[in-house]
Amino acid sequence: MKMSVTTLKKILEQRLAGDNRKITFNRDKDELRVEDTKIKKGINISLPPIIGKWEKERDHAIDEVVYYVEEALKAMTSSIELTGQEKNIFPVIRSTSFPKRTDTGGEMLVDEHTAETRIYYALDLGNTYRLIDENMLAKENWEPNMIREMAKFNLRSLANPLKKDSVRGNDFYFLNTNDGYDASRILNENLLKEMEEKVEGKLAISIPHQDVLIFADIKNDIGYDILAQMTMSFFTNGAIPITALSFYYEDGKLEPIFIMAKNRPIRKE
Repeated sequence: MKMSVTTLKKILEQRLAGDNRKITFNRDKDELRVEDTKIKKGINISLPPIIGKWEKERDHAIDEVVYYVEEALKAMTSSIELTGQEKNIFPVIRSTSFPKRTDTGGEMLVDEHTAETRIYYALDLGNTYRLIDENMLAKENWEPNMIREMAKFNLRSLANPLKKDSVRGNDFYFLNTNDGYDASRILNENLLKEMEEKVEGKLAISIPHQDVLIFADIKNDIGYDILAQMTMSFFTNGAIPITALSFYYEDGKLEPIFIMAKNRPIRKE
């Protein structure tokens, strides 16, 4: 049994309806937008990944989305202060298609990362988080570099529990704590260097969506195909997709790669 986009759209429209809310649908992107009309801010929901999760988790997948949206809208309407919450500031990785401006036109604090990804910064609010923009910094007279340094320090303090799986002579290490910063741990240089020293073959890294980070110790050609299949599966089923590409990690640098037919990786120029 497979749920259609139309059916999911109707379910979410019913469950997310409320006073001062406007719900619109982008048919080209299969994307639902829920907006608070008082503050003119909202959140976009991509429906295909939710359908993929629904096929495995049924109603839990929809409950999770509704909870996430409700918490995010609540955070948008709340007064946010950075002072006193320095330990709750973290970097978050997003795709380059993710907007750089807030709904009201303000510039978010953004740094370039790779050709496929950017770094944003967030204040963790427990059940959700708020992306930090220039207005928040100006309000408290904070410099952007203060945010960057705090975020890097806090990221290094997070635990990195890895689960290992060996397939066809290749080793894969998965980080999936669901704390919202799994993919963002690709910014932890200490972790990357530790994995570089650990692998016996070629180190490749994937961040298909927000809640997973994959390290691959590629020891033979079939390892590339396995990594590509894993990455695409996670990418299509993730609530916040990032990139279906993988990266080589060499000499402290990330280099995006395509994995083509016949197991031949092609470096992306």
